[in-house]
Amino acid sequence: MKLRSLFLLPAAALALGCQSSAPARLARPPEFLTSPQAAALSLPFSEAVRAGDFLILSGQIGNVPGKLELVPGGIGPEAARALDNIKAILERHGSSMDAVVKCTVFLADIREWPAFNAVYRNYFPRHFPARSALATNGLALGARVEVECVAYAPSPRP
Repeated sequence: MKLRSLFLLPAAALALGCQSSAPARLARPPEFLTSPQAAALSLPFSEAVRAGDFLILSGQIGNVPGKLELVPGGIGPEAARALDNIKAILERHGSSMDAVVKCTVFLADIREWPAFNAVYRNYFPRHFPARSALATNGLALGARVEVECVAYAPSPRP
């Protein structure tokens, strides 16, 4: 009978909601981030969201910063401008291209994948983030490419 009581005691403690004495990590709510340039465009999304130790960027196309206008020249210049836009957003919010851990690439034409890769390589000289690439039927403003990224960007703890 005593042995049975020893097994029931931990089960009863769990059922009553007893918790470990280990300190819990304080969860911080996500921060929705923007910039004056992005806000001026009045688009219905944040340029980035800080969630925990990650900075999650909205997809970027090859638009001239602060304008709803693509750079001319097709996939090469658009890819470079999209990645420059990503770099600027990361730096504005305390991160860098070196901290990018995942990218998703949307191409208007999958046949432009090699041309995109030729530009992409220049933005990640130390390591390549995990990545997915897919073709889509239409991107904003008729863009040839859109890239979204996630970066590891721990913020100072309070």
